[in-house]
Amino acid sequence: MTRMLRAARPAAALALLAAVTAAGCTAGPAQQPVSGPRAATVTPARLSDTLPADPVRMVLPATGAESRWTQGLDVFVRQVQRVAAASCARDRGFTLPEQVPLAFIRYYELPDLDFIARHGTSESAAVPAPPASSAPARTGSAADVRDCLAEGTAAAQALRERYAGVQGQWFGTLTTLRRDPATLDALGTLPDCLARYGVRARDENAFFALADARMQTAGPDGPAPGDNALGRAYATCMRPVEAVREPARAGLRTRFLAAPGHADAVRAVRTTLVPALRAAQRRYGVPLVFPQP
Repeated sequence: MTRMLRAARPAAALALLAAVTAAGCTAGPAQQPVSGPRAATVTPARLSDTLPADPVRMVLPATGAESRWTQGLDVFVRQVQRVAAASCARDRGFTLPEQVPLAFIRYYELPDLDFIARHGTSESAAVPAPPASSAPARTGSAADVRDCLAEGTAAAQALRERYAGVQGQWFGTLTTLRRDPATLDALGTLPDCLARYGVRARDENAFFALADARMQTAGPDGPAPGDNALGRAYATCMRPVEAVREPARAGLRTRFLAAPGHADAVRAVRTTLVPALRAAQRRYGVPLVFPQP
C-alpha cells in the first residue's frame, strides 16, 4: 500500500515498513536486550467502536492516539473491498484465491507511544474476521477473478474517494515537520536516551532497523525476544520529541483546515463520511473498529 507517511506494520508476521537499513545501527540484533524495569504481563490490545466527535480527526490525524482511528478506517475499507469481491465470486459460483490477513498499520511519523510502550514495536490489535460464509470449491477463471476483484476495488473506492484526496494532502503537509528546527533538536536527544536503555542507534531510522532485524527472530505465535522492552525504551525516549511535534501538528492542522482550498473536502468528510461508513457496515457486515492499548 502506498502511503505518504512511512508506517510500521504491527503484525508479527510482517516487516516494519520504515524505509531503513541495518547499516544505520551501530550494533546489530545480537546486542544485549534492552535494560529497564520489567513490565507486568500485558493483556492483548483491545478494540473500540467509538468514533471521534469530529470525523476530521479520523482522516487527518495529528497524534498517535488519533492515528488509531485512521488505522481502523483503512482496515475497514480494505475489508469492504475483500468482502465485496468475495460476494461477487460466491454469486458466480467460485472462490477467490486466499489473501494475506489484514493488519492495522501504524504510522511512522505519528507514533502511538502509549500503544508501543505497552505492546512493543511489532504487535497490534487483531483485525476481526468478517462473518464466515460457505464458499464454492470451484476456482474461477482469470477473467472471473479479475472481474470480482474489480468489483471489490470499486466498493472500496466509493468510500476512499470521500477522503483520500484531502488525506493525501494532509500527509504531505505533515512531512514538512521533518525540517522543523525544534523537531530536529528534540530528535537529537534520542540516541543518548536510547543508549541509557542499552540500545545503540544513531537516529530513529537506525532504531527501526534494529527493531526490524529483531522482528525477523519472532516466532509464529508471538513477538520477537525483547520487543516489548525495546518498545518501552522507544516510547520513553520519544516522549520529549512528541511533546514538541504534537503541538506543531495541531497548529499545522488548524491552518490546513482554514485554507480555502480544503473547505469543500473537509465539509464532505464531516457530512458524508460517517453515513457512508455506516451504510457499508450494513451492506457488507464488516465491523468498524479501532485498536486500543
